[in-house]
Formats: sequence, C-alpha cells, structure tokens
Amino acid sequence: MDATPTRKHLALYAGSFDPITYGHLDVLNRARTLFDELILGLGHNPDKPALFTFDERLEMARTLVNEMIAAHPEGAPVRAERYTGLTVDYAVSVGASAILRGIRNITDLAAECQLAITNRQVANIETVFIVTGEMFAFTSSSLIRQVAALGGALDRLETIVPRLVLDRMKEKMKDPKNQLSKLARDEHID
Repeated sequence: MDATPTRKHLALYAGSFDPITYGHLDVLNRARTLFDELILGLGHNPDKPALFTFDERLEMARTLVNEMIAAHPEGAPVRAERYTGLTVDYAVSVGASAILRGIRNITDLAAECQLAITNRQVANIETVFIVTGEMFAFTSSSLIRQVAALGGALDRLETIVPRLVLDRMKEKMKDPKNQLSKLARDEHID
C-alpha cells in the first residue's frame, strides 16, 4: 500500500464580485463537489469603477457564503478572502491547484480561454470552467450596476441578486458621494 499522502485540491474562484450575485454563488456551490476546499477571492478590477469597498464586499461575501453552506452543508468548505495584485500570483501563494471561472456564454468562453492559457504558461496553473445555471446566464455585476445607476427598480433584481446586496445597493444610491449615485446624476449619459 502506498503511503503517499493525497494532495488537497484547492480552487480559487476569483473576481471583483461587485456586487456578488446568485450566479456567482451558484457556480461556487456546484464547485464544492469538485474540490476539497475553495477560496472566493475578492480582487480589484482597475477597468471597473467600484461600487462597494473591499471591506463591504468581503463582509457580504462571507455572510452569503455562510448562508449557502448552512443551506447546503454537503460539499467542500469555502472561505472568502480579499487579495491585491494578479490573480495568478494570489492563486500560487495560497497553493491553489486550479482557478475556477464561471462561464455564461460563448463570449465569456473566448475571453476566459485566452486568460486560462496565459495563466497556465505563466504559473503552470489550470483553469476549471463551470457553466452557470441557465437562470443566471444573462446576469453580470456590470449590468446590475448599470440598472441601479440608471434608476432601475432594484427589487425586480431579487431573483438574481441576494436581498442583502440589494439593500446595500439602495443605501449606496442614497449617498451622493457614491459612484452609483454619481452615475445616475450624470447629465452626459445618453
């Protein structure tokens, strides 16, 4: 009998999660059957204006992950962490065996394949894709921010965005210094 210990399979599910959606949680929950442990890594995307601070996103993510695990206790443990810098560097630093990515459509797949190949070349780390549930196939954090910024009814998003997040978005809309509130008042938006 071989006494070699089995390697723990840790996956990093990274993104800005700004805001986190049921689509993100769907991918994360289904990945819990594939890996021994998962990290929901909250990073910064310099191409996107932030709606929530790192601390706000982390607090919401941890709350929602805990609720998901309580509702579905079977599967791997998940921890939510924040990181800065390149995702691939963070993945290597935590010992991830794979980077997990959610795929909604063919457009996502094309962009994600390019990134996956680059990550494999740069850091010798594989990427695992999970196709999101069909009810979340058209959900994106960017679209949700646009709906909010342009005065859309946030309560109509409750099938794709957790109530906790919707409530926090409503609070942000009341703050004239917040990015969403500023965008909603921008007279140059067509």
